Order: sequence, then C-alpha cells, then structure tokens
Amino acid sequence: MTKLLNDPADAVPDALRGLALAHPELAVDVGARVVSRAGGTRPGKVGLVSGGGSGHEPLHAGFVGHGMLDAAACGAVFTSPVPDQVLAATRAASGGAGVLHVVKNYTGDVLNFRMAAELADDDGIAVETVLVDDDVAVTDSTYTAGRRGTGATLFVEKVVGAAAEEGLLLGELAALGREVVQRSRSFGVALSACTVPGSDKPGFELEPGRMEVGIGIHGEPGREQVPVGTAREIAAISVGAIADDAPLGGEDVLVLVNGTGATPLLELQVLAADVHAAVQERGARVVRMLVGDYVTSLEMAGAMVSVCRLDERLTRLWDAPVATPALRWGR
Repeated sequence: MTKLLNDPADAVPDALRGLALAHPELAVDVGARVVSRAGGTRPGKVGLVSGGGSGHEPLHAGFVGHGMLDAAACGAVFTSPVPDQVLAATRAASGGAGVLHVVKNYTGDVLNFRMAAELADDDGIAVETVLVDDDVAVTDSTYTAGRRGTGATLFVEKVVGAAAEEGLLLGELAALGREVVQRSRSFGVALSACTVPGSDKPGFELEPGRMEVGIGIHGEPGREQVPVGTAREIAAISVGAIADDAPLGGEDVLVLVNGTGATPLLELQVLAADVHAAVQERGARVVRMLVGDYVTSLEMAGAMVSVCRLDERLTRLWDAPVATPALRWGR
C-alpha cells in the first residue's frame, strides 16, 4: 500500500480526527462522520448541508463555515453517506428556518439525501434540494442517471452560502442554487487513474502517453482515451466541450481550474492561463478565477474546468466574505 494510511477501513474517521485537530472552529462528530460549525447555525438562518463520498477533499467538509456550508455528511471513500448521516447533518444545520440540501447527481447521493429529507420532515425540519448536474462529458455513467455533479458544486455552495448569511428564505435559496447550476458547465481530463484505499488496482487503466477525456470525480472513465496533449490543447478540448453545450460569448464568467489531487499547482497555473485565453477567444470575459485543488479524486492526476455565467448579483455573492478551511477571503 503506497498511501499514508493505517487501516484503509479507517481512512475516513482517521482523516476527520486530523481535520478536527487542525480546525477547532469546526464540530467534528467522528462516529457519525458529520462536520458542522462549532457554534451551530445562527437562529433564524436557513442551514446549508451537502456531502457525499470522501476522497474529494476539501469537498465537502472543507467548505463548512461562514459564507458556505453549515454541515457536511462524509461517506466512505467514493460512497454516498447513508440517510442517518445526512439526517444528523441536517439536524446540526437547522436554525429553525429550514435546511437546503446541495446534492451532486449520483444515484446513491440522490436516494439517500431524499430519504434523509423525508426523515427531517418527520422532525419538523423543512428541506429543499438543489441537484448539481454540471458535467457535460457524458449523459449517463457508472454512478449516475443523467449528468454528473462536479465542480459547480463549489459554485452553488459559495453563492447560496453567502445569500443564506444575508437572510434569504429557504425557497429563495433553492431557486438561487438551481440558477447557479443552470448557468454552470464542467469538463475534466485525467492523466492518471486513482486507487481507492484497500483496492489493489486503479479505477481504470491508462497506457503510457494516453489521457482520459471527460472523466468523472470517482475515477470512472470518460468519453475516450487519446494521446496526452499540451496544456493549451487540453484547455481547448475542455472549453470546447463546455461551449458546445452552452455557447460562450458576451457575458462575464467565473472559471474554476480544479486539480484532481496529484497535479502540481505549477501545472494548474499553466493550464489556467490557457483556459483563460480559450474562454476569452470565444467572446466571454473571465472576471473571476479560482485555481487549485477543490474537488479532488484521491491521487488522480488531471484537471477539471468549470465555467459559470455571472450577473451582478452572482458576482456580489461570490465576492462576499467566506471563512472555511479550504476557501477564505474578505474576513
């Protein structure tokens, strides 16, 4: 085993113990595998909950804090949290004004969050759901019926989190989150596969000199394998796939160049410059850009490009103060 682990079966609780020690501003329930704000949700504020399989760090636990999530449910590696976990996160996030679930479109996540919402309703907690399905690479995959939820999850959590701090109501936040999803598209490329702890083989095979185009965040294969391209060529492929699905031109956009876990920041910054140029060449104006590891896939090498079409309101909410372990500005 070439991973910094003890027992692979304990990878998630061991990681949560480390998170708790590094971030005392978080309340980390290792047994339930739920992370929430140490001070709880402000009374009268809508709570914001997300979650999913672990292995995508800092998503989602790293985005718990002011201006983003109130709680996150951490499933086993690449496995949805069970309904009881999501219910515990929902209860932790409840401030009396309802709770919004931000759910990536993977079958297990959709079903388990839906069951948790029904259980929360029995507790008297109103729940709305925003389903994130931004990946344009494939329509159906190993894990989904329909498009996968990927980098735009970060956009939703940040924008809706800022609006929740301003006091918007549950229905208003749900509508805002769905608008962000509708305005967002993503596409990813892998230069190597990743291996789930405890497994003896990677999620897919890549021959030397080849890359997987259109990958998902669980190590599932994408559209095809092609010869490895330059950063400029990868930027053109990624932006081209996004623009083919939702043409770019004339609008302000937010761009995320996201590392999948094993790509050096130097390489991500090279790619970011080429993505910026490719987006601008299509007539859009890149007015906000985020580069780094935000939605990872264990030790996969590669990158995912996400683009969100902005307006004045979304730009203001993106710029609003945020204080989480993985995203922090304005405070």
